[in-house]
Amino acid sequence: MGTLAITPVRHNVTSRRSGDLMTSYEPPTALPRALLECEDMKAAIEAHDFGAVFALARSEAGISYSRIAAECDIKPERVGTLARGHGSVTTFEKITRIADALRIPGRMLGLAPREWETTTPARRVFPVPAQAAGTDGHGDNMQRREFFKTTAGAGLAVGLSNLTRPLVGRRVGGDFPQRLRERTARLRRLDDVLGGGDTYRVYLGEYQFTKALIRGATCTEETGRALLSVLAEQAQQAGWAAFDGGMHDDANGLYEESHKAAVDAGDAALAGNALAFLAYQKINGDHQAGIQTATQACQTAGPDASPGVRALLHERLAWAYAVAGLDSETARALDAAGTALAETSDEPEPDWAAWVDENELRIMTGRCWAELRRPLRAIPVLETALTEYDDAHARDKSLYLSWLAESYVTAGEVEQAAAVTGRALDLCAGVASVRPRKRLAPVLERLGEYRSVRAVADVLEKAGAGA
Repeated sequence: MGTLAITPVRHNVTSRRSGDLMTSYEPPTALPRALLECEDMKAAIEAHDFGAVFALARSEAGISYSRIAAECDIKPERVGTLARGHGSVTTFEKITRIADALRIPGRMLGLAPREWETTTPARRVFPVPAQAAGTDGHGDNMQRREFFKTTAGAGLAVGLSNLTRPLVGRRVGGDFPQRLRERTARLRRLDDVLGGGDTYRVYLGEYQFTKALIRGATCTEETGRALLSVLAEQAQQAGWAAFDGGMHDDANGLYEESHKAAVDAGDAALAGNALAFLAYQKINGDHQAGIQTATQACQTAGPDASPGVRALLHERLAWAYAVAGLDSETARALDAAGTALAETSDEPEPDWAAWVDENELRIMTGRCWAELRRPLRAIPVLETALTEYDDAHARDKSLYLSWLAESYVTAGEVEQAAAVTGRALDLCAGVASVRPRKRLAPVLERLGEYRSVRAVADVLEKAGAGA
C-alpha cells in the first residue's frame, strides 16, 4: 500500500441564524497574543490553573476580575478566590466558557479548535433553558444527570491531547482510527443520561477534530478509509445531539455529511444508518419521502450487515410506516427486525448499534402500535418493556412513557394516562432535550378534554408549572 493524502471532506452545513456571532465578536477579556505566548501563562493554561491565568490577566493585561467574572459567568468573589490559589475549575462546561471568554485557543487546553478560531461561521450551540431541579422522588436521577453533565467533559481535554500526541508530522498510523473509534464509543455513553443540549458541543468538537485531521493527514488507503468511517460515525452522533436539541437543519446537514463519508469509506452499514436518520427527519413532513429513505437505508446496509444493524434499520422503517398509518407494512418491518435480532453472529456489533436488543424492539413495537391508535396492542408491550427500563435513561424513558400515556387516553383510561404523563414529566425535568415536552404536548392537549377528573387536573397543573 502506498501513502495517501486524504481528500478533504467538504462540510456544507452552514448556520442560518443571526445568533452566530462568536467568530466576529471580540470579548473585552480576550488575552493579548504576547501574553498567551508568555511562559508563565502557557504553563498555567496547560495545568488548567485558571486562578493563575486570571491573576496574570489582571497584572499583565489590566483585565479586572469583575470583567472576567462577567464574561466567564463566574461570581466575582470566586474569581478572586481562584486567583489567590484556592480551588480549581474542572468541569468541561466552565473550562470551555473560560476558553471562549479569554480567547485561549483550544489546542492550548487540549480541546478541539473553538468556534471563533475558524474562518467559517460556526454552528450555534443550542441554548437550553435551565429548568428547576426537583426533588420529588427523582432527585437521585437528576443529580446523576447533573454529575455527568458537569464532570463528563473534564477528562476530554487530556484524553484527546494524549490521543493526538503521537501524530507528529501528521502521519497517521494504522492503529489510530480504532483508538479514535473507541473514544467515540466511550463518549456515546453520555447520551444515555444527557440530552443533546448538553452533549452537542462535545460531539461536534470530536467531529471537527477528525475532519481537521483528515484534511492534512498522510496515511495508507486502508487507514484513510477507516478515518472516514470514524468521521461518519461522529457526524451521526453530533447530528443526533442536534436533532435532540431541536436544531433540525444542523442535524440534517450532519447526517448528509455522514452519508457521504460512509460511502467514501465503503462502510455500507454506516451509510444505511445515515439514511435511516435522514428518514427520521423526513417522516413527519413527508410520509412517502420518509418511507422511501428508510427503505433505501435497509437496502444500502444490505443482507451482509450485522443482525443488530439490520434490526435497527428495520425498526426505523417500521416507524416510518406507522407514522404514515400503514398497519400491515409496519407489522412486516417489525417482524423483519425481530428475525434479524434472533440471529446469532460471531462478529461483534458496531457500538452505535449495540443498544438494540429485545427490550428495545418491544418499545419500538409499542410505539408503532400507539402511533397507529391500537392501544390494546400497544399498552401491554410498553408496560412490560418499561418495567425493565432504567430511570437513569430519563430522556428516553419519558419519551416512551408518552406513547404509553397516549395509548391510555385512546383506550379511555384517563386516570392511568394522567399518572403515566406525570411520571414522564418528572423524568424529563432538567433534561436538555426538546423532545420529551414536545411529545407530551399532544397528550396533554387530549387530556385537557377531561380536566374535570382530579388526576387529570393535577397533571395539567404540573405541566403548566414546568412550562
